[in-house]
Amino acid sequence: MDARTQKLEHQRHILEQKMRQKRLAGGMVQASDARSNSGKSRDSSGNSRRELHGYDGPLQFAMGQDSNPDQIIVMSSVDSLDDTMVQDLTTNNISSSDLLDIEDEESSPVAPNQNGNLPLPVNPLADYLDDMANDNLQATAPPASLEIEGDLTNDDLAAFVLEPATPRVLFRCRITRDRRGVDRGLFPTYFLQLERPRGRRALLLAARKRKKSATSHYVISADATDLSRRGSGAVGKLRSNALGTRFQAWAGKSAGGTKQEEESSEGPPKEELAAVLYDANVLGFKGPRRMTVLVPALSEGRRAGPDEPLVEAWKSGRNDRLVLLRNKTPVWNDDTQSYVLNFHGRVTQASVKNFQIVHDSDPEYVVMQFGRVADDAFTMDYRYPLCALQAFAIALSSFDGKLACE
Repeated sequence: MDARTQKLEHQRHILEQKMRQKRLAGGMVQASDARSNSGKSRDSSGNSRRELHGYDGPLQFAMGQDSNPDQIIVMSSVDSLDDTMVQDLTTNNISSSDLLDIEDEESSPVAPNQNGNLPLPVNPLADYLDDMANDNLQATAPPASLEIEGDLTNDDLAAFVLEPATPRVLFRCRITRDRRGVDRGLFPTYFLQLERPRGRRALLLAARKRKKSATSHYVISADATDLSRRGSGAVGKLRSNALGTRFQAWAGKSAGGTKQEEESSEGPPKEELAAVLYDANVLGFKGPRRMTVLVPALSEGRRAGPDEPLVEAWKSGRNDRLVLLRNKTPVWNDDTQSYVLNFHGRVTQASVKNFQIVHDSDPEYVVMQFGRVADDAFTMDYRYPLCALQAFAIALSSFDGKLACE
């Protein structure tokens, strides 16, 4: 190893230490059901008894008996990805100062005012939530107790990742971030795996940010060995604006290529799958991120979105053919001096990236949740009406650096 490589690795080690310290700072979203590393009660009055649970991590706070993470079935671990599925890219000449631009180096954004003037969209998700409340099932049973664990339903991965989730089916996934090597410090590779019964996992998608692009541009592929935009496995792309406050995800004909390639390629036309809007932090206040997610509405199990871009339809108030989702507002915990959400044991580390997405019709029905479990490992769970590609694109937008949200 030459001197230059040693210096870059040293810079990366320093950066990782700073990132770990940053995640311990205020403004991060913690899991309200995470376990404390102390088994002693913090209630000195003796009148209120609370059971505490410990876990080997940086978070410490008490937890009620109704949020016992020990009741959650822990997925067994499996070996890491096959080396043949992850190819090291050729190291380019970059300065060590560039390593300081990794997307984790960002602060928590402000929570701006909600826009209460826009009408609620009429969409199948709201009807589905109403049906859940009015059917013959027990009204006191939480939705999670009525769900089954999702599994692969199609041998064709490119088709499966575009299929909307079946109602009352929960798909549990894990995202792994590969930052090995100097080049991947700035342009990491992300792998989406579906957690299957008996501790198995199935690799669904992989994504990587393109280097030569004016804005953040991710190519999403069903083939982890070929992440080029012209690759045969390319199924979609995610692109942001210059400030990193708006992301758009597409799928279909040459979605990862240029406009000329899209027009000349064969197959179904490019389809807009989702738009993610992050509220800008103009004043630089500390706090959790605020995000709005727009996805096409479903008609008879198929996407039937507007003829215009999702963002334009939403701004114009034409919401009849789209579904409007928002992140669930975290609750401030005085004991831990942090924002917390109940991830039901699926998230164990505090991070500004942790979020849950809900619909206004039922804030308790979590359409998607995403959170950190290790430095480079995250859980991602999604339900109806999202598909795997939509959920993965939304999660990727959370990884990306946001100049206007710092």
